[in-house]
Amino acid sequence: MIPSQMLKGVLEGCMLSIIWKQEVYGYEISQRLKADGFGDISEGTIYPILLRLEKNNLIVATYKESGLGPKRKYYNLSELGKDELKKFKYNWNELSIAVNKLIGG
Repeated sequence: MIPSQMLKGVLEGCMLSIIWKQEVYGYEISQRLKADGFGDISEGTIYPILLRLEKNNLIVATYKESGLGPKRKYYNLSELGKDELKKFKYNWNELSIAVNKLIGG
């Protein structure tokens, strides 16, 4: 499992990447993160990030009917969110190169 302090700095960018690939709702994001090796990330972590992303106009939310209960809030990237994801990818690449160089990876 990835230590939470290491996760804090990258989780927002990873969530933007998931949302960029397809329209998703919150639980799907947590399941995708888990499937990709991030372990169990609680809803208490996921939903505040989604609210912050929405407040910062990086994602757009729409409610859609669910066959299994109440409407679900689905997320898509805004143009600003796409720009932010590009910045994240660039910064991640630069950080990854530097860390790998330092630790001999």
